[in-house]
Amino acid sequence: MGGLEWSVLDIDYGREAERICAGLREAVATRLRRRGVVVAISGGIDSSVCAALAVRAFGPGRVHLLILPEHDSDPDSAARANLLASHLGVEPQTFDIAPALEAIGAYAARDAAVRTVLPEYDDRWKMKLAISGGSEGAINRFRLVARSPDGAMHERELRLHEYLTIVAATSYKQRLRKTIEYFHADRLHYAVVGTPNRLEYDQGFFVKNGDGSADVKPIAHLYKTQVYGMARHLGLPDRLCEAQPTTDTYSLEQGQDEFYFALPYRSMDLALWALEHGVEAGELAKALDITPVQAAAVYEDIARKRRTTRPLHLRPLLLGTVPSVDAAT
Repeated sequence: MGGLEWSVLDIDYGREAERICAGLREAVATRLRRRGVVVAISGGIDSSVCAALAVRAFGPGRVHLLILPEHDSDPDSAARANLLASHLGVEPQTFDIAPALEAIGAYAARDAAVRTVLPEYDDRWKMKLAISGGSEGAINRFRLVARSPDGAMHERELRLHEYLTIVAATSYKQRLRKTIEYFHADRLHYAVVGTPNRLEYDQGFFVKNGDGSADVKPIAHLYKTQVYGMARHLGLPDRLCEAQPTTDTYSLEQGQDEFYFALPYRSMDLALWALEHGVEAGELAKALDITPVQAAAVYEDIARKRRTTRPLHLRPLLLGTVPSVDAAT
C-alpha cells in the first residue's frame, strides 16, 4: 500500500452483520439468560444500527424500543427515532424525562453553574460546551457558548469546577435514561443493549452508570465510519443514514468533535486505526491533509483520553477476594 488509505476501514458488512446477530443471540439467551432486548433509540446512527441488528437477531416481537426525550432534545431526534421504529416494525414507547430531571435539580444545578460565568443567563437562553486544544497538542480548554433570546452569541472560559458541575448535571440525563431502560428490562426479563461505537468506547465518551452501562454492546468494536456503512447495508432510511452525529445533550446544536474529539469522526476513526496499527504521524498527516505536528498532537490526545477515562471502564474495585463470584465472571 502506497500510504495510509481510507480503505483500511472497509469491512464485509454482510458477514459482520450475521456475526453480530449470532453473537447477540448467544449472549442474550445463553450467557445472560434473557428473552429479548431493550434499546433506547435517539435518532442517531449508533442506536439505530443497534436496534436494527437486534430486530434482525430476535425479531420485532422481542425488541422493546424506548424514546426518552427531555427539554434540550432536538425535536428532529424524536422524529428520526419514530421513523426508525416504524421502519423496523416495532411500536416504541416514549417517555419524557424532563419532569424527573427538574425534580432532582439537574437543570437548576447546570444553570447555576452557567450563571457563575454568565450572570444574565436564564432558561430563555440556549447553551453548549466547547473544547479546544487537543489537535494543537495543548491541554484541552473548556468554553461556554450561549445564545441570548435576541440571537447574540456569548462565549466564556470555564474554570474546571464550573465545567465539571455542568457535565455532572447533564450526566443526570444519561443515568436517568438508563434507569428507565433497566426498569423495562427487568419487567420483561430482557437484556439492555448499549450503543457506543469503537471511537466512543475507546475514548471514554460515555457516562459511567449512564449510557456506558449495558448488558451487551454489539457495535463497540465498529468505527463510526463502519456504523454508517452498516446502516446503509441494513437498508435504514436515508434520513437516518445522513444524520450527522451530535451530543443531543445541550440546548444549542453541538457536534461531537466540538465537545470532545480533536477531529470530525471520520478523521478520528482513521487516526485511531493508524495509532493502533503503528502508523507514523507523518503518514496520518498526509492522509488527513494536516501537519505532522498536528497529527502527533492528535495521537497524544487519543492517548491522554485513554488515560484519563480509564476509570470509566473499571468494574467496582474490591479490597478482598470473593472466589465463588470471581470464578464465574
